[in-house]
Amino acid sequence: MDNEQFEMLKSKISHNLAEIREIAERAARVSGRTSDEIAILAISKRQSVEVIDAAYQSGLRKFGESYVQEALPKIEHFHQQTDIRWDMVGHLQSRKARPVAENFHAVHSLDSLKLAELLNKYRPSDKPPLEVFLEVNIGDESSKTGFPTKNETDLAALVIVVNQISKMESLNLVGLMAMPPLFADPEHSRPYFHKLRNLRDYLNAQSKGVKLNQLSAGTSVDFAVAIEEGATIVRIGERLLGPRNYAN
Repeated sequence: MDNEQFEMLKSKISHNLAEIREIAERAARVSGRTSDEIAILAISKRQSVEVIDAAYQSGLRKFGESYVQEALPKIEHFHQQTDIRWDMVGHLQSRKARPVAENFHAVHSLDSLKLAELLNKYRPSDKPPLEVFLEVNIGDESSKTGFPTKNETDLAALVIVVNQISKMESLNLVGLMAMPPLFADPEHSRPYFHKLRNLRDYLNAQSKGVKLNQLSAGTSVDFAVAIEEGATIVRIGERLLGPRNYAN
């Protein structure tokens, strides 16, 4: 990529970012908040380091990756940018817990107590606690991972998990993450985002000394509705960074 192409890419991402921030600002007002309370997580999986560099120069600092082996070279490439943040948003296998604990700032897809124990074990003592989000299956979809939330038994079990993870010294349990069923009309996702916010409030009320402040919800299609219903972090991919490269 030559300099002219890079500048065009940076201009396009800057334009996309401005548009997304404007939408987020309007949605935040609906929920009685400001856009300063909403974080945009750029989903950079299948994107090149040139795209990430252009996004970084456009003002983005938070990037989300789904595949450990793809992410590690990117993290190394940008290691001198000490203000860049890397979040794991994809399903995480237990055998990949160590490199994630050692290299990432947060994990949005924590879906088992076993994984929490491994992340806690492998988090380096010279780093701050790893931020973690409990992934919850708010749509009760068999095709998706995440803690079930179908009935009172599920909720009671989730309270126990929250209390156990909150005691792990190398983890900082900050909130919940969810992906509702995919709809063409984002309004159909609204009840699921509303359910997620209610679940967060329920867990805060049931778990002594625990304060879940963050809701990681909403993607390119439905992030405005997610913000209106309480999301604090929205995960935006191609709408922000452009088409992904699936060749590699």
